Amino acid sequence: MTKPTLQIALALIWKDGCLLISRRPHGAHLAGFWEFPGGKCHADEAATACAEREALEEVGVVCRALALRASIQHEYADRRVVLLPVDCAWQSGEPRPLGALDCAWVRPSELARYEFPPANATLLAELVSIK
Repeated sequence: MTKPTLQIALALIWKDGCLLISRRPHGAHLAGFWEFPGGKCHADEAATACAEREALEEVGVVCRALALRASIQHEYADRRVVLLPVDCAWQSGEPRPLGALDCAWVRPSELARYEFPPANATLLAELVSIK
């Protein structure tokens, strides 16, 4: 049986040198872990459009996609994911947990304090190195 491969856009929403993170809801894959707002790309949906859409749906924030980072592939026991990180600029809206347990603005240097899914390791290392 082949594992499904999911294309997941991640909205790296920047505001005043901080990134917006949210906590995965109960019942979700990897529930309780922190993540960057995002989700599965619809068929023929660009990662940039998906990141903007998911940010609004999950945390009520309007953002503008700026740049797509290198993709990250990871294999879990039940699925493969291709993470598509998108740097975004916050435009409006106060974050609220619409599709998440919680959300917070954090400096890149603070990311290590939060437990993220294993697939995020490479991206987190890249972000923590930002001064």
